[in-house]
Amino acid sequence: MQKVKDNSLKMIFQIITIIMTILIIIFIIYAFKYRIFSSNENLIKYMKSFGLLAPLIFIFIQIIQVIFPVIPGGASCLAGVLAFGPVEGFIYNYIGLCIGSVISFSLSKKYGMGIIRKIFKEETVDKYLNYIKEKKFDKVFFFGILIPGAPDDLLCYIAGITHIGYKEFIKTIILCKPLTLIFYSLFIYIMPYVNSFIK
Repeated sequence: MQKVKDNSLKMIFQIITIIMTILIIIFIIYAFKYRIFSSNENLIKYMKSFGLLAPLIFIFIQIIQVIFPVIPGGASCLAGVLAFGPVEGFIYNYIGLCIGSVISFSLSKKYGMGIIRKIFKEETVDKYLNYIKEKKFDKVFFFGILIPGAPDDLLCYIAGITHIGYKEFIKTIILCKPLTLIFYSLFIYIMPYVNSFIK
């Protein structure tokens, strides 16, 4: 019975991943055709074309990309800053990523290792499982959420199979996520000056 349940779960996630991948490919083709990412202005114009729904659509995209990490998290964060500016972009990124992280943690708490191995590469998962065995995961999780570039999506899932409870998890996410998002905001606005300096 458990095996049938696991197979059904695996199939559901595979179908969702395929659908998400197809939609992303379609969007990328559309984006290149209409030069959405050719300039900051075009991207902002595209997002703003959704009117009042633009922030909600972006927050939803951020939630989904944490649960099903088929979009690079850094890329979507940068897109949010470009589309909405440093303040609003930060807020929408923060809301979406926090909600998505809690959902990922909850899924892992419920389904355990089965769901983690169905979403992430085995060698990557095993690497972070070793930190649990070595009793180093708490620190790895804290700094992984705090510092940009870490696989925070995977860390949220793995945290769900550890002793970490909801209160501690949510506290870490709420306190540590802002630094990463501030980094992306600064990166967007510093890069033009860096490029002009290099030239």
